[in-house]
Amino acid sequence: MTNKTVPDCEIKDPSLAAQGKARIEWADRDMPVLKLIRDRFEKEKPLKGLRLSCCAHVTTETANLARTLQAGGADCLIIASNPLSTQDDAAAALVKEYGMRVFAIKGEDIPTYHKHIEIALDHKPQLIIDDGSDLVVTLVTKRQAQIADVIGSTEETTTGITRLIAMHKDNQLPFPAVAVNDAQTKHMFDNRYGTGQSTLDGIIRATNRLLAGRNVVVVGYGWCGKGTAMRARGMGSNVIVCEVDPVKAIEAVMDGFRVMPMVEAAALGDVFITVTGNRHVIDGAHFKSMKDGAIICNSGHFDLELNLEALAKDSSSRREVRQYMEEFTLKSGNRINVLAEGRLVNLSCAEGHPASVMDMSFANQALALEYLVKNKADLTPGLHRLPAFVDQEIAQLKLNSLGVKIDKLTPEMIEYMSSWQVGT
Repeated sequence: MTNKTVPDCEIKDPSLAAQGKARIEWADRDMPVLKLIRDRFEKEKPLKGLRLSCCAHVTTETANLARTLQAGGADCLIIASNPLSTQDDAAAALVKEYGMRVFAIKGEDIPTYHKHIEIALDHKPQLIIDDGSDLVVTLVTKRQAQIADVIGSTEETTTGITRLIAMHKDNQLPFPAVAVNDAQTKHMFDNRYGTGQSTLDGIIRATNRLLAGRNVVVVGYGWCGKGTAMRARGMGSNVIVCEVDPVKAIEAVMDGFRVMPMVEAAALGDVFITVTGNRHVIDGAHFKSMKDGAIICNSGHFDLELNLEALAKDSSSRREVRQYMEEFTLKSGNRINVLAEGRLVNLSCAEGHPASVMDMSFANQALALEYLVKNKADLTPGLHRLPAFVDQEIAQLKLNSLGVKIDKLTPEMIEYMSSWQVGT
């Protein structure tokens, strides 16, 4: 039930706080870059007195980001960006152990999710962290009077950046937004290594099925798709990739994967994973072609990658066969198993990305907010990339934490690389 004893929050169970604090501290051990930033923020207070609303997956890793922003002086309010991704013990710890306002309950329904978005905007944020751009879109469409107070926002996901690009194109992005997901130390590592491992973790926990020898269809070959396909092959799966982009498709071919249209892959796959950020990439006709017992899941941001309405319409019955697994029996008699209601399988059925990956992603978030505040007088409305030097700084800090050393350019090398007069 929703917490009634701790004021100004909505969490499942405050008694989970001690457990959550222990897990937050465990995650923190594998987040050395963020800890270094938190130590500096504690001294410098770059976000002092600023109201910040954060719409994110409420996990132990996100909790350590929130602790860092709080150390920097921000007045933080946190809501869940996905109804199934909240870790209730982490939410409880943020409230009871760290004194933050949190509105997040695992399994919350869509009306509750939208209510929490309104609560986040009632906070009158000057800074926004978004994960899918629902907070920004709601602000721009329903809360225009608050726009003038916003210094800027940061966006964590590919899906959210796609929405921000469309807003910018339509002149509907009235403040600076930093595309954190486009930082190399975010998308190359979080999307590839994080999504790859956590997606398969979620599938295995939900199904307890062996992946070796099975046909795994990965729909989409962006960074998330690359990581998922790589990890599935590492588990012994026969991987098929579906794509619409010819450049990504030929890359998948050269990486050694079979590539074919979804209409062909549908009849071959045992497990299907969508990672596109688009709508209905597995549609009604595809479900009808699938094998009896096919397993379907999504690791893209929104559940609309799977046309579950079409699946339900073509089914004679549906039932829960395991936690987070619903079996649809088609009128043909074939059974289709959908994981986590089509929502993020890695966060709904498992714990999301490992802390060491989120260390870099959330380092980007913290430094992006600092960048917005320091440069607010010069940044124009619209979408911005985080400066390359921030990427370099985060990568170097990560290498240092791992004890890895690299070479440095010599003066001779620098001269050669910077002069057109020095040749072979």
